[in-house]
Amino acid sequence: MSAQRKLTERKARPTEVLVVLPTFNERDNLERVVAGVRHLGHDVLIVDDASPDGTGEIADSLAASDGGVRVLHRERKLGLGSAYEDAFRIGLAEGSALLVEMDADGSHRPQDLEAIVDAARGSGGLAVGSRYMRGGQIVGWPAHRLLLSWGANVYCRTLLGLQVRDCTSGFRCYTRELLSSIDLDGIVSQGYSFQIEMVHRAVRLGYPVVEVPIRFEDRIAGASKVSQGEIRRALWTVLRLSMSR
Repeated sequence: MSAQRKLTERKARPTEVLVVLPTFNERDNLERVVAGVRHLGHDVLIVDDASPDGTGEIADSLAASDGGVRVLHRERKLGLGSAYEDAFRIGLAEGSALLVEMDADGSHRPQDLEAIVDAARGSGGLAVGSRYMRGGQIVGWPAHRLLLSWGANVYCRTLLGLQVRDCTSGFRCYTRELLSSIDLDGIVSQGYSFQIEMVHRAVRLGYPVVEVPIRFEDRIAGASKVSQGEIRRALWTVLRLSMSR
């Protein structure tokens, strides 16, 4: 582990499912989300990018009181994509069979988690919590944000030739076999587009990508981390990926 990354220790024990929660200024949401995941019996790895609001300290407190929770501290904000890459490497090294991406802001409901995990386990590939399939739902977003998200997915499907309706969803589960086949060092995306590139790579490798309907609820506390600049970079990344097909 480099000087930039410090992982809290825990007693060695097998874990089938590892839920990864990247955090940056999520002190008002983290404890509730972790409690929901732990109620289901799954281990949690929090990846905190030196949150100035004290999220890292809250994460450490949760880890100190629960052996199923650990924290990976990174010395600065390094981006969503690299947070997942670091966590996936840890999970793969420790033998986790199923690795989950989940937001720490409360927008992803723990009650939808089991269906996503079961779908990944059954398919052998990637299961995506989908807002844009029958049964999926978004609550609390203004019309312009709905239009932007929907349009981004149409753009991804068109340029990359994907059949997945919610390429940008951050609630998903990968099998160990799939992640072991993806060259994590070769991922070019870091922010919003990381989710798109991972779907694209899974499809190109021939793994099934299945969608599971979820109810997405906008965060109660804190602010969204997705900026206009990040969205523009994501659109450019999709164009680059389309030219490499």
